[in-house]
Amino acid sequence: MSKNRKEREFTAIVWEEQEGFVSLCPELGVSSCGGSVEEAVTMLEEAVSLYLENARELGILDDSFTPSARGHRWTTSIKVAV
Repeated sequence: MSKNRKEREFTAIVWEEQEGFVSLCPELGVSSCGGSVEEAVTMLEEAVSLYLENARELGILDDSFTPSARGHRWTTSIKVAV
């Protein structure tokens, strides 16, 4: 990581599908997948990194960028009758 870049924390939501696991970063709308939870998270980290790198190269991301979610985040599932 370049010394002028800061680490930022994002949310990773992971769920199981029939063929594997899907991962989503809701702050950026970036998703990925993998054969396990760990692989799906690793692939999401790579996808988010590439997304942010591309945004920086296009000039639409500057050093003041901060994800909108701050502090603790929780994810869970709920059941709703439809």
